[in-house]
Amino acid sequence: MPAFKGSNFQDRQQAAVEARRALLEKFKQRPSPDDPAVVAREAERAAIVDARAKRQAEREERARIEALEKARREAEERAALEARTKAEAEEAERQRLADAAEAERRAIEDIELKAMLEAEAKTERDARYAARKARKAERKTQSRMYY
Repeated sequence: MPAFKGSNFQDRQQAAVEARRALLEKFKQRPSPDDPAVVAREAERAAIVDARAKRQAEREERARIEALEKARREAEERAALEARTKAEAEEAERQRLADAAEAERRAIEDIELKAMLEAEAKTERDARYAARKARKAERKTQSRMYY
């Protein structure tokens, strides 16, 4: 390991002066603002900034168009869904009315059938009653004949 090389105050002061001088020389070597290379570099940077701004504007325009298209599609889908829902509701209502009409028709048929069966039963009962009365009357007339 190398030995410590101590420095005194003047050495440090001299090193600081040399560093400032080197920095000043480096600054002086920079080209002036009207140098063609600097102007070209600035123009190139400005072109890059303009191109970036143009691309950003194009992206924003595309995003706006896509948002409008998405909103239009969603509105169409919503309208289609509402139309489909309305058509399904109308079909369900028609089916409900048809079912109600069918149930009413069946109820009327059942009532008519029941009335017809009751009428037939009454007719049969009346016929039996009349036959019984006729038999009784016949027996009565025959028993009078013998006595």
